[in-house]
Amino acid sequence: MGADMSMSKGANEPVPTTALRVELGWCPGPGVPDADASALLLAEGKVRSDGDFVSGNQPAHPSGAVRHEGKRMAGGRVTDTLFVDLAGVEQAVERIVLAASADGGTFGQVPGLYIEAVDAGSGQVVARFDTPGATEETAFVLGEFYRRQGGWKFRAVGQGYRSGLVGLATDFGITVDGPQRTAPPTATAAGAAAPAGAVPPPSQAPLPPPPVTLPVPPAAPPAPASPPVRLSKVTLTKAAPSVSLAKQGGTSGVMRVNLNWQMRKTTPGWTGRWGGGHRDLDLDLCALYELSDGRKGVVQALGNAFGSLNRPPYIHLDGDDRTGAVASGENLTVNLDHKRDFRRILVFVTIYEGASSFADLHATVTLQPQYGAPIDFSLDECAVPSTVCALALIASRGDDLVVQREARYLVPERGVSPQRTIDRAYGWGMNWTPGRK
Repeated sequence: MGADMSMSKGANEPVPTTALRVELGWCPGPGVPDADASALLLAEGKVRSDGDFVSGNQPAHPSGAVRHEGKRMAGGRVTDTLFVDLAGVEQAVERIVLAASADGGTFGQVPGLYIEAVDAGSGQVVARFDTPGATEETAFVLGEFYRRQGGWKFRAVGQGYRSGLVGLATDFGITVDGPQRTAPPTATAAGAAAPAGAVPPPSQAPLPPPPVTLPVPPAAPPAPASPPVRLSKVTLTKAAPSVSLAKQGGTSGVMRVNLNWQMRKTTPGWTGRWGGGHRDLDLDLCALYELSDGRKGVVQALGNAFGSLNRPPYIHLDGDDRTGAVASGENLTVNLDHKRDFRRILVFVTIYEGASSFADLHATVTLQPQYGAPIDFSLDECAVPSTVCALALIASRGDDLVVQREARYLVPERGVSPQRTIDRAYGWGMNWTPGRK
């Protein structure tokens, strides 16, 4: 179809079973909220696991057939793009729902909203739907790909949800944890007040009959083999290493940074890949900080530099755990009410005693804002004789803080402390003296 031809609501078009770029676009401006594109891969009308929800925080489906490619601005428009390889979609997947959610407002405030599917090879527009008439909706199902007679079709849907992503997600078998805003795309405060599973106004035409109608939430619980999807957790990966705290609702209160670890099972008497056995392993969670006024320092157990939560540096080390027990581990707390006082925070971990390397260590980092979604990631396997690992870099972006997964193992030179090593790697420029705890 031509680039200037928009489908009517409920209409469908055949699309080539090939690689497509699906573009969500709109016109930015003062007071216009941001929008986020996502895709839900459905089998029998529901997602099967959290892997079937593809978004900015989970950018690739395990099959590789759907992935989120991110936003860009050009020609006075903002676009958020999904890549869909229909030929590579698992046979069990019958539909791919293409959704959007508004962050910081409603779709009635988003001018020029459209969704467009383009053949990735030829660049030809194969389907386009402009979505007029949005009012108070904070989430939309804009369109969907569905199987029909051995091929694929695109349907223009245009179903809005005043309950935001929570209502949309519930319709497709997703369980949303807790009262906080969910992982992006996020539901706005206005949307959260509405009942889940909002339906279009009566004036909107119903969708044609099955097999492509939007599903009604099932009365029966999901099959045990399909674990519920929980959108309230964000997992950082190499492919998607960063996340905005503002988009997760983590803009005030405190944020707890937790490190937990477990040793791999080894043979009796084994001393570790790099020597220095693992009895009484003591890891120290630390943070380098740089405040907006230029002051720099470190929060760590060494030298009893535990920091403070209510005065600079607004970071506090809760204690010094020497076990890595799941219930406790090492914890730092950051006061997000003072986020404007931070320029950057580098969270890192050192081996104080009990080993000479992070080899054979299982470790997980979790950042839990008081009013936002938890953020977690695992450390990669260590293959170098490292005694210091950069975990996460938290950097100021105006009124926002962005969390960047580092998971970077560093090897100190002979006679150089782990703290001085990480200082040099990130250009902190501090003077170090020996300390003890």
